[in-house]
Amino acid sequence: MRITTIGATAAAVAVLASPVASDPAPAAPTAPVASVASEPAKAASVHGEARISYIESIHDDIRFTIHAEQTPFTRPMPPTAPEGLSTDARGTLKFSHTRGEVTGWAEAKVDCLVTSDRTATLTAVVTKSNVEEPGARLGISVQQGGKGEPGRLGFSWGVVNVDPENVDENGQLVRPRAGSCMAPAPFTTVIKGGFKVVHAEITKSPAQPETAIPRH
Repeated sequence: MRITTIGATAAAVAVLASPVASDPAPAAPTAPVASVASEPAKAASVHGEARISYIESIHDDIRFTIHAEQTPFTRPMPPTAPEGLSTDARGTLKFSHTRGEVTGWAEAKVDCLVTSDRTATLTAVVTKSNVEEPGARLGISVQQGGKGEPGRLGFSWGVVNVDPENVDENGQLVRPRAGSCMAPAPFTTVIKGGFKVVHAEITKSPAQPETAIPRH
């Protein structure tokens, strides 16, 4: 197995005044009611850059830069998902891992993102690298730091994503391909920088029929 080391809501409130007349004179006109602007749809996202501490390479300089935003139903996958998925995403992932004078690095295009509160899981397909094959999908998990706690990050290589049955002709473990939005828990600690996670619920597929609630 080749283990890589490496928006704003605007609201207007109208005050309704209805003065009472002492005689049958016409009532004063009522102030028009201002409409309430609808809140723009929020997109799930994660942005930031950080250096992490990884127990297997405790003295190495390992850094990640992530800029990703969910773009539902923008990556058609016929015939199974002709309109794409609710977790479709766009953006970039970069990482570098320096040990001594040697640096491994990769750049990748984000293809999937899903969030929950201060956490995010995303995948990205490698476009350029000196340690990864172009086309390889990498899985990343992020936990935004808060209340004095550091951020955290996990990645789908190293000590995770191992299939004991998957070996090459020399008997060496081969890392399985990561599926979309698949990544381990954030098992490393951010020691410099950090990430900002914006959560949004996933939207229902327009191609998915409503499921009837069974009656008892």
